[in-house]
Amino acid sequence: MSITVDMTKAKVIAHDARRVSRNKQFAPLDVKVTIPAEKVAAEAARAVIRTNDAALQVSMDAASDAAALKLLMPAGE
Repeated sequence: MSITVDMTKAKVIAHDARRVSRNKQFAPLDVKVTIPAEKVAAEAARAVIRTNDAALQVSMDAASDAAALKLLMPAGE
């Protein structure tokens, strides 16, 4: 008897973890973006996070099995 993973549900869980991780990365930048001297650098850092997160989202959507999806999970999740 083997265990079957519902990939649709697994991807929802993975995307939720991805969003939590992204929001943790954004948190310190959300403060810095309100400081005029740090705003440009903070926005640039946020853009990098968004780009990386978008690529991760595509990779998660394309994962064909649970093992591939697990490898994409954010660290600590």
